Amino acid sequence: MEKAAIYLRLSKEDVEKGEKENSRSIENQRAILEEYAKANHFQIFEYYIDDDYSGLYFERPAFSKMLSDAARHEFTVVLAKSQSRLSRNMEHTEYLLHKLFPQLGIRFLGVVDGVDSAQKAGKKARQINALVNEWYSEDLSENIRAVYQKKMQKGEYLGAYAPYGYQKSKEDSHKLEIVEKEAYWVRKAYEMYLQGYSIREVQQELIKNKVETPSAKRKEKPDCQWSVSTMKKILSNEVYIGTIVQGKSKRQSFKDKKIVSCPRESWIAVEGMHEPIIERELFERVRLLRESRTKRKKSKL
Repeated sequence: MEKAAIYLRLSKEDVEKGEKENSRSIENQRAILEEYAKANHFQIFEYYIDDDYSGLYFERPAFSKMLSDAARHEFTVVLAKSQSRLSRNMEHTEYLLHKLFPQLGIRFLGVVDGVDSAQKAGKKARQINALVNEWYSEDLSENIRAVYQKKMQKGEYLGAYAPYGYQKSKEDSHKLEIVEKEAYWVRKAYEMYLQGYSIREVQQELIKNKVETPSAKRKEKPDCQWSVSTMKKILSNEVYIGTIVQGKSKRQSFKDKKIVSCPRESWIAVEGMHEPIIERELFERVRLLRESRTKRKKSKL
């Protein structure tokens, strides 16, 4: 009896299509594949489950483990509900079905769409399927980007975490509310800098007073070791005057996780979106002072 690996995957691209509750949910994928394995006398070696992972990338924990087990010849068949469950990346699909799997002596079966990598006559159909799957992901990526763009233009805060000094509103997670105990130290940092203290001296003041860092709040772990780079960000972030600035970076492409910086002129800034912690006049005075100090440092070099 041949051993088969069962691969199950669900991601945001499927949820967008309304599939989390129906035919492509993890549970239903499992039921379909178990029935198929039983009917075709395959012994199930292991279930490899990637929940909330895109099929565009190789970086999926269960998928990576499956490939490692495949290299050790732990099974000879991979079962998935369809070819798109295995991958939505055309190049990756071609590599898997027509190079890696054949080299390892592995047969891929897409139970619902009838894909069988052992059938040479079906190669062109598999390649067309791969292209269609990738097109779908590209269209979805563009639609999501357009939605985010509109949200940014409306001044909705889209960050995963609120900036230091703020928290996300419980009524509307796209709105920011002041956290007074943090806002105190933001104001203190601006005032000290304007009084002539260096950024490093401001940093040391916060460390001396055991003020928890922004990462401590995110990770829920004690951390009072402020960095100079974090202080620089606080002293230049327009969020503290009530302005939301977004669109500073983007993914290089829908198939590439690499993040690239966007030119300043393309950033989206919307004023008056929440209560400011710093008065605009104070913010501008600090900005000008920082520029002047930077110029003096460069002139001494």
